Amino acid sequence: MEIAVIQDKVLPMAEVAPAYLDRGIFFGDGVYEVLRSYNGKIFALDEHLERFAASLAKIGIHGVDIEQIRSRLLSAFEQADIANAKIYFHVTRGSAVRNHIAPKELKPNFFLTITELADFTEQKANGIAVCTFPDWRWHRCDIKSLNLLPNVLARLEAGKKGCEEAILVNEAGLITEGAGSAFFAVTGKALQTAPLTSNILPSITRKYAIKAAGQIGMEIIEKCLTVEQAVCADELFIAVTTRDIVGVVRFDDKIIASGKVGRYTRLVMEKFAGYVR
Repeated sequence: MEIAVIQDKVLPMAEVAPAYLDRGIFFGDGVYEVLRSYNGKIFALDEHLERFAASLAKIGIHGVDIEQIRSRLLSAFEQADIANAKIYFHVTRGSAVRNHIAPKELKPNFFLTITELADFTEQKANGIAVCTFPDWRWHRCDIKSLNLLPNVLARLEAGKKGCEEAILVNEAGLITEGAGSAFFAVTGKALQTAPLTSNILPSITRKYAIKAAGQIGMEIIEKCLTVEQAVCADELFIAVTTRDIVGVVRFDDKIIASGKVGRYTRLVMEKFAGYVR
């Protein structure tokens, strides 16, 4: 008899709930999105759904109605009634007995949560510390997949060092991005960040940070930085959906410039705040 054991309970495979057989658990076989609301209004919903649809297409998950997801999300958001919410959802290829080859008739699984967003006011005011970590991720980070173990390990190591974020460095010694954020450096009046390639997530917040910088007259340079260049920059900051723009004041135990959130970082913050208003 084929059986499964869930904690201490033994049961026939035929009685195992589909949630335990989700390919997202077995293989990370799915994609996800995270977005947020400001004062009861969801920000950049269309752009997040477009990116989500692109991720689904890239890994060949079909039969997902994006408009149905929009409807579910908006209905759940209304029911949750949280003004400043973190909205997470994912779709996996479906549930089946573990096998690398998925049955053709699988129906995708959908999951969504809406939770209260943490307050990062202090971090925005004072900046954060970050540390470097090897970029062990797979080579298709443009797909927002559920395969996040390297990101988790990076963030765990950052936490051990008293840092809020890990900045990933590839084998060539170049910074790609944060474990959960886009990474930027300011030198003079120029803003530099890694270009969008297959190893960089097309971050929505990154897009708006670049837009904000352009509108305040900054030169935009899409080119990878070395660790040495980052340490010598006038200002550093990260951009992420759940925190917006956050200045970096310490990088691998080295104080950046004055050790305070820089002028241009604050200007980008202010411009970005205008978008969400």
